Amino acid sequence: MMLRRLTLALLTTAALAAGCGEKKKEPLPGNQVAARVNKDDVTLQQINLVLQQQRNLRPEQADQASRQILERLIDQELAVQKAESLKLDAEPRVQQLLDAARREVVARAYAEKVSEGAAKPSPDEVHQYYVDKPALFSERRVYSIQELAIEARADQVATLRERLAASKTITEFVDHLKANDYRFSANQAVRSAEQLPMPVLEALARMKDGQASVNQGSNGLVVTVLAGSRSQPVSEEQARPAIEQYLLNERKRKLVEEDLKALRAAAKIEYVGSFADAARPPASAASR
Repeated sequence: MMLRRLTLALLTTAALAAGCGEKKKEPLPGNQVAARVNKDDVTLQQINLVLQQQRNLRPEQADQASRQILERLIDQELAVQKAESLKLDAEPRVQQLLDAARREVVARAYAEKVSEGAAKPSPDEVHQYYVDKPALFSERRVYSIQELAIEARADQVATLRERLAASKTITEFVDHLKANDYRFSANQAVRSAEQLPMPVLEALARMKDGQASVNQGSNGLVVTVLAGSRSQPVSEEQARPAIEQYLLNERKRKLVEEDLKALRAAAKIEYVGSFADAARPPASAASR
């Protein structure tokens, strides 16, 4: 999701960058133009470029989405024209932003090119992933979670752990916190297995309804209570598309990571100024 949002934002910025560049010398054929804004064109290619980033768009929604995109591009073109009339595109900060946008788009194109070499996972690999992650699939649950973030000194932690273990209900433990003037915040939420980070999910999957886990927080303790859960397993057939996509994305990520690592190894990188000191390894490590 983050990557899709980033890509769409970069495409919009790139379109703005193109608008701030040299204007089209010759008019485009009518069948390539979606709208003319003063003397400049908004093209079908621009619409299609943004449209391609709309995931899960049904065919019957394409026409309406195209029209909405066109209206946004018209507003963008008007903004670009006004910015150019004010010479904003020549300002150093704007030039820096345009260069940064171009670099982001080009780097993204590199990553997509490298990741094209990722092989599609085999049926056996998909099956093994399904078997290895029962909390996500065959034993999937929807969890009702309560969380208490308690401010406590180091010397209070052991006592709080003992009090939690001795409490028959979480309400009894909360009453103890209130009676002893502990500062705490309480939250509750309902989360399905796939909405939880894997370490959290694995911990919850081992718990029974009503049980609590205690972890060290930044200012004290974080108590997580599994208030309740309901079973909602997912069959291997149902899970297969998501597993295939996840495994493929992981392979793409690793390909790019490995390629960048090789590029770094082959490149001459010199840190300068204050960054040179931060990049220098400790003396003990350097002497080994």
